[in-house]
Amino acid sequence: MWIRVRGDEDLGVCVELLRAVHERAAYPINWPADPRDWLTPENRLGCWVAVSDARVVGHVVLTAVGDDAEVERLFVDPEATRQGIGRQLLDHCVKTAAELGRKLSLEVVDNRGAAVHLYRRAGWLETGRTPIDWAGEHASELIRFVGPWT
Repeated sequence: MWIRVRGDEDLGVCVELLRAVHERAAYPINWPADPRDWLTPENRLGCWVAVSDARVVGHVVLTAVGDDAEVERLFVDPEATRQGIGRQLLDHCVKTAAELGRKLSLEVVDNRGAAVHLYRRAGWLETGRTPIDWAGEHASELIRFVGPWT
């Protein structure tokens, strides 16, 4: 498995993977009107995919938030979970943010138990929770984490 810059040719596969993740795990909670656009935020510092056996199996985006950075759009093919792919994508963002001299954070809804567990195991620290009303019955809080070494 390796991580490489996401190319335009990867977007179709990434949307298919995102659909599978949405159907299996309700991420994102609300399906975006334009998934390709959602996967490519304007304030991005980089978009990467994880590739295994010449197949895209994961995705992540690092965005600029002022002078800091945030991990977004992190997901893994449901058929390839529990293989460390999410952790490798997360670690790639930590390394990239450090190289850019940016503090790193992320937000996750409280229904993402496996993701929250991953972040904690990777040394991320919870810094707060905010009630949300846009997730319906799926989630009630947004959990904020700061990255290790920030």
